[in-house]
Amino acid sequence: MVLAGAMMIVITPKEFKTLTEYIQVNYGINLTRKKNLIEGRLSSILLEKGFTNFSDYLNYIFADKSKVEITILISKLTTNHTFFMREVEHFEFFKNKVLPYLKINVKQKDIRIWSAGCSTGEEPYTLAMIMGDYFVNEKLHWDTKILATDISAKALAAAEEGMYSTDSLDGIPRYWKSIYFKKMNEDCYQVTKELKQEIIFRMFNLMDDQFPFKKKFHSIFCRNVMIYFDHATKMRLIQKFYDFTEPGGYLFIGHSESISRNDTQYQYVMPAVYRKG
Repeated sequence: MVLAGAMMIVITPKEFKTLTEYIQVNYGINLTRKKNLIEGRLSSILLEKGFTNFSDYLNYIFADKSKVEITILISKLTTNHTFFMREVEHFEFFKNKVLPYLKINVKQKDIRIWSAGCSTGEEPYTLAMIMGDYFVNEKLHWDTKILATDISAKALAAAEEGMYSTDSLDGIPRYWKSIYFKKMNEDCYQVTKELKQEIIFRMFNLMDDQFPFKKKFHSIFCRNVMIYFDHATKMRLIQKFYDFTEPGGYLFIGHSESISRNDTQYQYVMPAVYRKG
């Protein structure tokens, strides 16, 4: 049903159930209370593609073997909002506690960090700058590349481009701006080629049954991603993170998220920081 005046396509209860169940099963995202959001954010896509109802649109995206259409849908329904130095306590802890520990204990000089749900790139770039500061001239002897993943193709494209507004850089140290960014104009900066080379961007669905990694990670950052997940989905993901964390390694989650100490093998360290014993 199309409401012409508002250019809004109304989703029926059956269509809503089909869509939300599919997204829950395949992407872990719980949208069962987001009917208005779904109609508001997806109506423009339906109208643009010539659909007048959600059933035809859903049949279209389910038939798309390339998964391009479903990734567009997911990008529309999830909020990719982040900023540099978000939840700064985590970055201070990473710099002052985690890196000194890893420098002593990682014998192969191969530090593996995963930014899971990296959005538009602010988190992995911040981590890369922190490691650049910490290792300085020794960095040539260390492999400190960061894996940054997200399910949103749009967010990843923005992250790889590395273009940020001048205002968005207000919260970072001034010398970072001069070392790691190139001024494009009065309103915009772009990360340097050298900083980009520190990040490996990949599209990745955290709901995949098997993680494809050959080695475990020394730190996993998955912050403000699990707010979309129900408890069971979140705990399954936490267990997979645990299985892919090196002993002594850390998991960072968002301050708005929490893990019951009785539900995980991780040890609580500080708010939103956990460690594998």
